[in-house]
Amino acid sequence: MATDSAVPVPATHLDAARDAETATRNANEAMASGLKFGDTRDFEAAQRGLIAPVPGGVVRSESGTVLWNLGEYAFIDGEPAPGTVNPSLWRMARLNLANGLFKVTERVYQLRGFDISNMTVLEGDTGLILIDPLTTAEVARAALALYYAHRPRKPVVTVIYTHSHVDHYGGVRGVIDEADVQAGKVEVIAPAGFMEAISGENVLAGLPMMRRAQFQFGHLLPRGPRGQVDAGLGKAVARGTPGLIAPTRTIERPVEEHTMAGLRIVFQLAPDTEAPAEMHMFYPELGVLNMAENACPLLHNFIPLRGAVARDPRIWAKYIGEAIEMYSPHVDILIGQHHWPTWGRAAVRDHLEAQRDLYKHIHDQTLRLMNKGWRPAEIAEAIDLPPGLAERWSARGYYGTVNHNVKAVYQRYLSWYDGNPCNLHPLPPAPAARKLVEYMGGAAAVIERAHNDFAKGEFRWVAQVMKEVVYADPDNREARALCADALEQMGYQAESATWRNAFLFGAQELRHGTLRMPPRGLSADTLAGLSTDIFFDMLAIRLDPAKAAGQSMVVNWHFTDRAEQLALALGNCTLTHRLGSCSEAAIASITTRRDTLDAIVLGKLLMQDALASGAVRIDGDPSRVAALLAMLDPPSTMMFDILTPGEGRP
Repeated sequence: MATDSAVPVPATHLDAARDAETATRNANEAMASGLKFGDTRDFEAAQRGLIAPVPGGVVRSESGTVLWNLGEYAFIDGEPAPGTVNPSLWRMARLNLANGLFKVTERVYQLRGFDISNMTVLEGDTGLILIDPLTTAEVARAALALYYAHRPRKPVVTVIYTHSHVDHYGGVRGVIDEADVQAGKVEVIAPAGFMEAISGENVLAGLPMMRRAQFQFGHLLPRGPRGQVDAGLGKAVARGTPGLIAPTRTIERPVEEHTMAGLRIVFQLAPDTEAPAEMHMFYPELGVLNMAENACPLLHNFIPLRGAVARDPRIWAKYIGEAIEMYSPHVDILIGQHHWPTWGRAAVRDHLEAQRDLYKHIHDQTLRLMNKGWRPAEIAEAIDLPPGLAERWSARGYYGTVNHNVKAVYQRYLSWYDGNPCNLHPLPPAPAARKLVEYMGGAAAVIERAHNDFAKGEFRWVAQVMKEVVYADPDNREARALCADALEQMGYQAESATWRNAFLFGAQELRHGTLRMPPRGLSADTLAGLSTDIFFDMLAIRLDPAKAAGQSMVVNWHFTDRAEQLALALGNCTLTHRLGSCSEAAIASITTRRDTLDAIVLGKLLMQDALASGAVRIDGDPSRVAALLAMLDPPSTMMFDILTPGEGRP
């Protein structure tokens, strides 16, 4: 399944975009005056060791479809930044254009600029160790081809996934064959909890995450000074076909050492940091420390805008601190699975200590003000980075921000509720907006005042109040246009690439509506990798209680290929299951293979055809089984409304 079958919106869709207002230009100039643009060390590091760039800057599918095109960013051609882009973000957008095959040191190479993430190659005695094979098979295959064009063609003998985000494993089928894994020729290694983490993010909450990711990464925005310029961690997420080959070995102990292809690798687990399942690696013979995605040269986020379980910056800082103590006396080079390396023992330690303190500072200061009774928005407005961190380019908020990271810390400890009972049971957004606009004298009066505030440069407030008018009346074109204009100026001022993308994509949807796309489902690889337990949790969240009202039944399932059995129960408009159980009260028993059920869920096989062929056998009442399956929602489109109330909502 492709990561996104839609091409970027053509530039003509930005015809309604405004230029930067005077207030925006002034804000960007003020920021630029306080930053050290004369420090070019990152530019030197980003280009160091370059052997060859991405050929033509383009990756195509077998049919010729362009899946990756760095030429879209040709407008990022030096300094100064245009008025429509935050100057600090413009600097990072230039840095993230570095691309190709890079030599880090002897036996360590990186492929950068094929995707938002890096693929690292370790040259072992008996073959290659590939670390994080990008997002899709096509870009991973192209990256490995560039490596082979300049280095000996050793076989891939090991693939390592550093953590459970798709840009670090999705391209695996572009670099190895699953048959070789099954034959024991290739090993696939991941941290403990890897498959469980994938199930949680990509399955149960995957669809709304994908929709929200459109705002975070801006891949449906045009590229340009008034559109998408970067994604913080890299230029963008590559298009193409993501997949998954399940690990053959997981790292279970806090620290484990293994020899692979003749190279010693020390693994350090770092769970519940940037990902639920993540690990660092130290290569002792090479003097290289790989911190995965836990020490990038920027401020990461504690909750991505796409959504996730709130991350724990206290634990994050702790694992960075452990890495410093265990490895820094022996490390000469620091690499990660995004961006460029850091060379030199003192520079490595300095960077890691700053990253540790960055995450701990935001955590601690949020808790300090929480303990004084401050609320999330108040804390977020008050906290800034202290001297020693604030002036570091590597602590700037290109991906996360201090503002939304503070709110993530609050949520982790005290939930969504700020403690004020007035906020405990408010009206839903649309009816609340209608009452609020009425109290404010009607839409026309609100819009008139908002135009005056827009002229003063009060874009945050204009967006906030126009949101209410749009939710009260989604067809109010003037309100939509003014809200879009305000969001656009906020995007132009944003230092964070993800904030810029969210603001500009919001403006685009207000102006042009929500792009309608076909329903999206899980990839076959992801579905096959699910435990049967999670598989039936996935079915349960699709149950329509209106269709299940008054119904109760139990169905036994037997999966012959996995030697598993399960009792699925419907009661109180809820599906529950007991893995390893079989109920004598079942109205039917179904015998099949899990891969057969996967094919039915993916729409590759009809239930009636599976029954006719004997691939599925039902002992009992098949009509009740059919009735149960009919209670499940059909696959949903992920293009639900965000900027407007949406149909069927309160």
